Amino acid sequence: MERTPPVPAPLRIEPWSDDDLELLRLANAPELMDHLGGPETQEQLEARHERYAALSADRTGKGRMFRIALAGTGEGVGTIGFWETTWQGEQVYETGWAVLPGFQGLGIATTATNAVAEQARAEHKHRFLHAFPSVANAASNAVCRKAGFVLLGMCDLEYPPGRPMVANDWRLDLHPDR
Repeated sequence: MERTPPVPAPLRIEPWSDDDLELLRLANAPELMDHLGGPETQEQLEARHERYAALSADRTGKGRMFRIALAGTGEGVGTIGFWETTWQGEQVYETGWAVLPGFQGLGIATTATNAVAEQARAEHKHRFLHAFPSVANAASNAVCRKAGFVLLGMCDLEYPPGRPMVANDWRLDLHPDR
């Protein structure tokens, strides 16, 4: 029997704020951090929260972090963002996301990824947006495919720093007309 694809929940992405630490704690669940070296300590979470808030307050095109919120209730159901990085000698944007377990499988990550790609495109700064999910993270790799990213191949990374991982390098051309 063929499965009907889920209808994406109406959502919005909202700039990360000082009020979003609890959402970050919820996204630190072991099942969400499994491919990223495991849950972070309270100190690491607080430092990440400060980085997210600072990035969202910066208006120089270095990136933005967002909370993923259901449109109807405003309930935070995940995190997503984009930030500058150097990849293979080129300045690009990178993206990453987490959707809380009770909201997975509804198309939320793909919808939010499309929305964050639009935010990155609007900066008119970098041509490419990359995502580097673990090769073992089938769900995140599917999000990349559904959001129109092109798989460039596997690569070796460290995430978190000091922890080797094999990732897929997915790339989205933000300005294909260039």
